[in-house]
This record gives sequence, structure tokens and C-alpha cells, in this order.
Amino acid sequence: VQPFLHEAVRRTSEPGRERCIPHASRSMVRSLRVAPPLCGVLLASFSSAEDLFSLPALPYSYDALEPHIDAETMKIHHGKHHAAYVAGLNAAAPKTESGKGDALALAALQKTAVKKGTAVRNHGGGHYNHALFWVNLEPAASSSEPSPDLGADIDDKFGSLEKMQEEFAKAAMGRFGSGWAWLGVKPDGSLGITSTANQDNPLMEGLEYAVEPMIPILGLDVWEHAYYLKYQNKRADYVKAFWNLVNWKKVSRNYDAYAKKGTPVPPTPTGGGHATEL
Repeated sequence: VQPFLHEAVRRTSEPGRERCIPHASRSMVRSLRVAPPLCGVLLASFSSAEDLFSLPALPYSYDALEPHIDAETMKIHHGKHHAAYVAGLNAAAPKTESGKGDALALAALQKTAVKKGTAVRNHGGGHYNHALFWVNLEPAASSSEPSPDLGADIDDKFGSLEKMQEEFAKAAMGRFGSGWAWLGVKPDGSLGITSTANQDNPLMEGLEYAVEPMIPILGLDVWEHAYYLKYQNKRADYVKAFWNLVNWKKVSRNYDAYAKKGTPVPPTPTGGGHATEL
């Protein structure tokens, strides 16, 4: 299937202008149940021609994150759970400012998702959160480090990378039930850590519980479907393993090109050095 699923990525030096132009016909892609390994980058389509939003292909194979996240979990998490959020968002048919369903439009939608209703909040958040989650990961063998600017700001805010990870783990472990833990940039420009319930994220305005507003640059899914096949009830082990897979090149670009400038991060793989990025 790979030849007809190949995609070209057009990029410019201007942040926010990256986009993927799929060569595969929608009908051919729609016939697939799950994403094939290494089938391209973010905007591969698993939807009908009428759908505004589409399921992003992964920028690595399903088994690439082994042994920290197993291939079977990845297949179910991406091909079933994430796909369901995309389908639910398309069913809700929200209007975007640009009239598009690309990564920039998806990021911009988060601000008003709560106001647009439960379906957009749940499915729009689920689509954005997962799309950002995938591109912020990479195989452990490709491990990277925060950029000098991000590393220095982490040290200034938390004392060290290790102490930041400890605070992040507290947020991930302290989120009762399902939700996400986040590292992001607060309105005052400083780094912060927070967590959200269900498929909420800190870009959303009007949440009915206390969440520190921020532009997330890194998130961790702590829903049980993200880890239960391998870790069962041992969420702490999953949270610890997560750090072996963080693509700091990508997270650093999220920080430098977007969040520091007050702009929500579009969940594209650009800048992550992924094997399938063209």
C-alpha cells in the first residue's frame, strides 16, 4: 500500500505554513482499517471526501516505540481511538475560521471548543491532543535533548530537566481517571505544568474546573487505553517510560516557533526529524 499512500510535504521557512499534500485518493485510503507503517506524515486521510478533518498518519511505524509503548497499543490507540475522535468531530461539523480542517485550523478551534458544544469539545480536543501527542514522540534510539533556549528556560523555571519531569509526573499521576498532563507556555511567557480531564486541553476557554491557561508544547495521554495492554494499572511506569520517547527536537520547535510567540502549536511533524518527513 505504501506507493499510493506516499505524500509530499510542502514547507516554507515561515512557521505555520507547513502542510501535507496527499497523493493517495481518498477512496483508496478510506478502504484501510488502520494506518500502514511509515505511510507518510501528518495529514494522510482516513475519511470521506466530504469530511473536513482527517486522521493523521503516524511519522513512524506502529512498532517504532517498542519496548516503551507496544505496537498493539499503538494500532488500537491511533487506528481506533483517535480515528473515533476524528469521526465524531466531522459528525459535529464545526465551522473553522479558515473553512479548512488542517493542522492550523484544528489548533485554532481549541479556543472556542467548549462554546461550540460537548461534541466539539470532546472530539475536537481528542483529535488535537492525539495529533500533537504522536508528533512529539520518536523511537528511543533517536533520543534528543531540549534546545539550548528551552533547556535554559526549563532550568530557570524548575531547576533542572529532572525536576521538571518530577513535576510533570505529579500532574500525570494526580489526574484522577482519564485525562492529560501538559508542559506549556503560560500567558506571562513562563513555562508551566498542568493537567486536564478527559479530552480537554489548556487552550480551551470556559472549562468549568481550574486549569492554568497555557499553550501546550508537550502532552501525555493518561487515559488507560494509552497504556493498559502493557502496563495494566501501573501508570507510574508508563509515565516514566514516556521520557525515553520524547522528541525534544519537535518539542523545542513547538516552543521556539509557536508557544513563545503566543501561537497555538499546529500538530505537524515538521522539525522533529522523523524518518518519513520529506
